[in-house]
Amino acid sequence: MKYFSRQNCAGLLLAFLAFALPAHAEEFKIGFVNIDRILKEPNTSKAAQAKLVQEFAKREKELADQGAALKAIADKFERDAPTLSESQRNTRQKQFVEQDRDFQRKRREFQEDLNARKNEELQQVLERANRVIRQFAESEKFDVILQEAVYINAKHDVTDKVIKLLNAASVNNAGTK
Repeated sequence: MKYFSRQNCAGLLLAFLAFALPAHAEEFKIGFVNIDRILKEPNTSKAAQAKLVQEFAKREKELADQGAALKAIADKFERDAPTLSESQRNTRQKQFVEQDRDFQRKRREFQEDLNARKNEELQQVLERANRVIRQFAESEKFDVILQEAVYINAKHDVTDKVIKLLNAASVNNAGTK
């Protein structure tokens, strides 16, 4: 059995609608939103990004400082290596490896935490956007609004209107808090 991708399903839906409803084609109202823009441009998306930057800035700076310190240690070791005894070289190398392992662990944990928080914020933005898109579609009497398509005529793109609604909703929510 062959499975269809989201784009194939959207294409099949449009093809079906084109053939099944030829007499009512003028009445069928379709819209498209560019989900990439919805995730980047509205004030709520920008606020979520700023929140993440603020939340993780301290840890990111600490990691950058630790990385710079490790580089300085590696550079010093390279300069001093010819004058060190073999046991001193081995000791310093072991210390460096342990520090580097600790740095890599912290960096991995930071990235995992950041990705988890990004996903949480993204999910909230998507839920809010989908609510606004649904309300917009109902109030403007759209039959379907697509978020993915291989091709879309610009006249069906309602992304700007949805972004304006999202921004208005974020201003209204900020005023009620």
